[in-house]
Formats: sequence, structure tokens, C-alpha cells
Amino acid sequence: MNGLRVAYDSDIYVTGSNASLLSGELGTYLTGRYVELKMLPLSFQEYLAFKDLDAQQKERYFSDYLEYGGFPSVVLQDDKQLKDDVLNGVYSSILLRDVANRASIKEPELLERIALYLLDNIGQLISTNKIANTIRSSGRKISNNTVENYINLLVKSFLFYKAPRYDIRGKEYISSQSKYYVVDLGFVRSQLQKRNTNRGSRIENLVFLELKRRRYNVFVGRLGMKEIDFVATNADETIYVQVTDHIPENNERETANLLQIATGYKRVLITNSWSDVGEYEGIPIIHVVDFLGGRKL
Repeated sequence: MNGLRVAYDSDIYVTGSNASLLSGELGTYLTGRYVELKMLPLSFQEYLAFKDLDAQQKERYFSDYLEYGGFPSVVLQDDKQLKDDVLNGVYSSILLRDVANRASIKEPELLERIALYLLDNIGQLISTNKIANTIRSSGRKISNNTVENYINLLVKSFLFYKAPRYDIRGKEYISSQSKYYVVDLGFVRSQLQKRNTNRGSRIENLVFLELKRRRYNVFVGRLGMKEIDFVATNADETIYVQVTDHIPENNERETANLLQIATGYKRVLITNSWSDVGEYEGIPIIHVVDFLGGRKL
């Protein structure tokens, strides 16, 4: 590649599916000569354009995007069984080729169990000790360090993204637990064999990915005993984001958490219910379809 760069007046694009691609030998040879661009599956806006759908009717197509995700090869299929088959193929390729084979894992079934655990606990704080105990309870031996190493491999393969916890008052990171979000929600359907799984957690996953697309660093906020779903930061601003499928009647949990943030900071609540949309004590409440459709926070 360096030879091509020298010999020809051209742009060279090298694709890879693992974070270690440019951190090892390749990165050493090309130091200072490359720019790394991290790609995600189709956003909701891209999904609508890809299928040539009417953006004015975006709510009509949201459920399909929520269920099957945004891999182009899946979006192009109309048959539901074909969608699941393609998702299974992509998932297996990532798990076995990009993780198990590359890392020379001797017991890939343990890796698969950990990946399934993360898929089944999207939006939940993850403890390596709890995962290890769950596996050990079935008679398998595994150490906490091995679980942690496997999770790190799943993150490096871009199958999952890590959202560390951040103490808002203490302004410090909390290393004990983090949340993990999957790169594409189609994997939840294809791997867990569940239909209509926790919609709130899947919407939270979509919001996390959209924040990443918008170049925010995303953390899980802790404010005393309360939790803020996301603290999104970039060079210009910090936004506190709460996400819900709907605001339960006579329950102020979703808004109460944000109200603990001092006035003057940008706060927003993202919901999947049109009846919630509006404003509450200065906090804008926007619909997830509008947010994924390009609305700024």
C-alpha cells in the first residue's frame, strides 16, 4: 500500500472489521499516512434513502428498522426469513472470524455465551463477576479476567460498544461497571430468537448509536443515587439525555433525573410516544423518530 501511495497519485481505501487492524503492524508501516474512519450500519435517515422511502412517513417504517437493523444486505431483503439468514451469517462471521479465530480462542462457545448475555442485557449495567458466576453455575470453568478479555475482544471487533459510567458530581469515571450496546439491533432478533423484546432498551440502543454517529463521546451518568441514561460530550457542548419508550402515568422518574441537573445545562428527554412530546419544566421532550430523522438536540 505504501508502494502504491508513492507510485500513483491516488486515494487508497483499506477496509477492515477489527480495531486491531491499524493498531498493529499495518499501523506501524503507515504511521502519519492514514486517517481512520469508523463506520456504522445505516442510520434511520440512510435506511429511508436506501430503500427510497418517503421520509414524511418515517414513523410507518420505524418498527422494521427497530426489528431488523440497518445492515445494507439485510435492508435489501423483503423476505423475513432471508433477513434472519443474512443476520445470522454476518453475526457468525464477526464472532468466529473477527474474534475467535483472530484471538485464537480455544473455547468459542464461552465467547458465544458472553456475547448472548450482552445482547440480552442491553442498557443494563454489566458486571464481569456476574457473567462469570452465571457461566460457572452451569458447570463451566471461567475466570473473571477471561470474561473481561472476551468482552474487550467483542468491543474491538465493533460488535458491541462500551458506555462507561461517569460521576456527574465528582466529575470522574467509575470503572466498576459499564453498559454495552450492540452495533445493530437485528442481532437481538436473530440471536436471541425473541420477538418484541424490551422495546425501551432497543430504543436506548438506537439513541446511543445515533449519538456516536454525531461524533459525541457517550457515557452513562450517575448523579448521587440516580442515573442519567447518557452524558454526550464533544468539544463544544455536553448534553444530558434520558430515553424512554413512554413516560409512565403518574411517574416522574424520567424527568426527575434530568431535573437534578443544574439549570443552564442542555437536557433532553427522547420518547417513543407522541403523547409525551412537548416540554416539561424547560426540558424538551422529542420523539425518537424525529431525533433519528435528523432533529438536533
